[in-house]
Amino acid sequence: MILLDSRIVSERGVAVQIEDMIMLSIDDHSIEPPNMYEGHVPAAYRDKAPKVVRNDQGIDQWVFQGKATSTPFGMTATVGWPNEAWGFHPGRYSEMRPGCFDIHQRVRDMNVNGILTSMCFPTMAGFNARTFTESGDKEVSLVMLRAYNDWHIDDWCATYPGRFIPLGIVPMWDVDLAVQEVHRIAKKGCRAISFLEAPHSQGYPSFLSGHWDPMLKALVDEDMVLCLHIGGAYGLIKLAPEAPIDHEIVLPTQVSMLTVQDLLFGPTFRRFPGLRVALSEGGIGWIPLYLERIDRHFQNQKWIGNDFGGKLPSEVFREHVLACFITDKSGLKLRADIGVDILAWECDYPHSDTTWPRSPEALWEELRIAQVTEEETHKITWQNAARFFRWDPFSHIPKEQATVGALRALAQDVDTSRMSPAAWRERNEAAGIGLL
Repeated sequence: MILLDSRIVSERGVAVQIEDMIMLSIDDHSIEPPNMYEGHVPAAYRDKAPKVVRNDQGIDQWVFQGKATSTPFGMTATVGWPNEAWGFHPGRYSEMRPGCFDIHQRVRDMNVNGILTSMCFPTMAGFNARTFTESGDKEVSLVMLRAYNDWHIDDWCATYPGRFIPLGIVPMWDVDLAVQEVHRIAKKGCRAISFLEAPHSQGYPSFLSGHWDPMLKALVDEDMVLCLHIGGAYGLIKLAPEAPIDHEIVLPTQVSMLTVQDLLFGPTFRRFPGLRVALSEGGIGWIPLYLERIDRHFQNQKWIGNDFGGKLPSEVFREHVLACFITDKSGLKLRADIGVDILAWECDYPHSDTTWPRSPEALWEELRIAQVTEEETHKITWQNAARFFRWDPFSHIPKEQATVGALRALAQDVDTSRMSPAAWRERNEAAGIGLL
């Protein structure tokens, strides 16, 4: 069990104890369980649902319409492994920490980490429903996409009310169908959708084109958030053919700037003043430079004729965007230049960037270094995200039971030690966990 550091730093910095923090993570991930489609697919389509198959090499793969998904379990489920075991390699369900795919174990892992609420992005389906979008039979794809949303909302999120913010996906191959799905899942209580951060990076019309405007209008009408997670638009960065693997891990956050530029200097934010966009896992350290640059550009390049309704571009940015980070000391030090009211924290469980199981300690230390006040701390750890996603974090759990200390008290028996994938396999398979 994790020992809490309950020190209070000087009046110049964080004036809140670790165990008294309330933490909402708006970027985590579900490794979908093999049985997720049971009970969510009409009888006529059950044989066509995605399935997990163990191939001849002993690897578990999702297969849909005869094609194995390209996402390996490796870097998407490293939580609980030592760093030396990480890599872009496939694996088995039994090699993972069960909290990756088991909702009951996920909540226990949230408790031991002091996390009240989580919003989980897809893995098998892809951030932008890529598995379904790239499959040939779109009738079947639509059925399975909707079934995915039903599983996520009705099973993954609803099993523990108040602990998960529902996040849907939409069919990118047909904007009218995307509109229909936004309205459908909104009625089920979904608060946001995950979408490709720069659609033109994968051959779709850009946000600048206006093609997605009907979907964006539906989001505004339903008071939902557009979540743009890094990674899907990596193709916008042209690398040297000799580029090492480090580039693929370090550089994707820079795409967030390219995405915002399209939304801000294109027509999107002007056409939809009520649109809210979360830059999921985009980091915040780049934002002060970007805001300074666009304001100077706007004031200096008068000949272009940009019009932001009597406002600076930076002001419009702050009206629409929630800037999200896992760790970002530089950004926190410059929080006033960004705007404290648009900053929100992420855990990124079970990916390799996660700070689990010591997320409160990791964040608290960065807040201390940046001399963040108690009021600012609460904004960053839960208030901004709750406001942005129209989420009441205490609708099911009283505030006094929602703190890091209260949640960790429920999880004193949770083992947070790291083990190799092979050790997890031995342990899980002996317990009948992760078997196909």
